[in-house]
Amino acid sequence: MHGSATPLSASAASAWLLVLLCAVSGAYCLLRARRADRRARGMAAGEAVMGFGMAVMAVPSGTGPWGPQILLAVCCGASVHALWLLRGGSHHAHHLVGTLAMAYMALSATAGHVHGRAGLPLVTGALLLYYSGYVLLGGARLVTAGGALSAAAGPGDAGGGAGGTGGGGAGELVRACRLAMGIGMLAMLLSM
Repeated sequence: MHGSATPLSASAASAWLLVLLCAVSGAYCLLRARRADRRARGMAAGEAVMGFGMAVMAVPSGTGPWGPQILLAVCCGASVHALWLLRGGSHHAHHLVGTLAMAYMALSATAGHVHGRAGLPLVTGALLLYYSGYVLLGGARLVTAGGALSAAAGPGDAGGGAGGTGGGGAGELVRACRLAMGIGMLAMLLSM
């Protein structure tokens, strides 16, 4: 949906790299969901859906006239799941924002706007501000995490469980995946 249809162009190559990054992040989150305890499984599954959904949205060539409608339906279903997760605490609000942002981009695509100015400028601007802050904060937390990660929950963090915020590489990898998905969302919003 984003990028050029020319398979060898620079924008198509960057779009395919974004597809790969989001798909790998989604796969990692899916593996985390399989290993997680019951409380953290929902959050990891939500992140997997986000990763795979973002990978599909980043595909550079057109998906046909049916693609945006199916993507919109999947994103709306993911939004309902994120609403369900909110009953477990407000730390799931990031998933709701992400799924609604994906639904917003899919809705813009169903309206026939694949490139250029699509969507409402106020909504797009608010989402750009949110994801810019999320990426900057997430990057700062990842850089300062070092060997001892704090137990403080950030946007999208569960504060433990599947997030693995204990010391070591697992928690940092989770944060890096979340940061990668945030950067991917920011890139897709910028291309609207």
